[in-house]
Amino acid sequence: MTVEWIAVDWGTTNLRVWAMGHRGVLAEAVSDDGMGRLDSDGFEPALMRLIGPWLQDGKRTEVVACGMVGSRQGWHEAPYRTVPCVPLDPLALVAAPTRDARLSVQLVPGLKQTLPADVMRGEETQIAGVLALTPGYDGIICLPGTHSKWAHVSAGEVISFQTFLTGEMFALLSQASVLRHGMVGDGWDEAAFDEGLSDALSRPERIGAKLFGIRAEGLIAGLSAAAAKARLSGLLIGMELAAARPYWLGQAVTLVGSEGLARSYARALRTQGLEPRIVSGTEAVLAGLQAARAKVTA
Repeated sequence: MTVEWIAVDWGTTNLRVWAMGHRGVLAEAVSDDGMGRLDSDGFEPALMRLIGPWLQDGKRTEVVACGMVGSRQGWHEAPYRTVPCVPLDPLALVAAPTRDARLSVQLVPGLKQTLPADVMRGEETQIAGVLALTPGYDGIICLPGTHSKWAHVSAGEVISFQTFLTGEMFALLSQASVLRHGMVGDGWDEAAFDEGLSDALSRPERIGAKLFGIRAEGLIAGLSAAAAKARLSGLLIGMELAAARPYWLGQAVTLVGSEGLARSYARALRTQGLEPRIVSGTEAVLAGLQAARAKVTA
């Protein structure tokens, strides 16, 4: 296996790496060595545990990494770039210090917005990937996840963006709040999702009462765990869509993320008359890192 370079997506909880060759992905690996569990001296060893077998003695291998690895608490800080700007500028990549002579690590900076204040790390690479896969795309790119992003893209630049804590709120409410008692079990109830979505979109100011209603209905009306989880998801995604309406209303929307989550967002947007395109998060991040690396080596 001849590895030309290595692509890295380094988040808060996980590390994903791909050995890249002339025709694409040769191998991949993943670990739970996310930024959140490492100190500054732990990043290179964590990376080497995954990519060590791919390296050759006497050869320096280029590594291009995006995500929280470039944060202030990461391996080495890659300062934010200010929007409006292209999502990824190869000339702005930041070199990370390495001990192993076989490594040359370049970090992708995140993006920041001054007013209203907002930041992203990792999503800028996925946005760049969407633009690489769809040249000339103008519209909205939504990146559902722990911290969902809505980005307005025009003429190859990120014009503005907004972040929502939707995924983190779902995790906290379903695992650490009083609602957790009614969410033990598997399954998913699409009708319950649709009900929560409709409630949040029509009366977002009543979200607090609707959330507690999940607990009450579980106690006195036998609401199933599948319905409780789906309704919670629908309420939170509906609340997000209500607030993000200026982004998606009348716009072309591309969703980037995991299949299940992107499908839920697509279902929600279809109720509003949109037909979003879905791009795999992995496909987007690899296309973005490939575009950055191709421009650097051109």
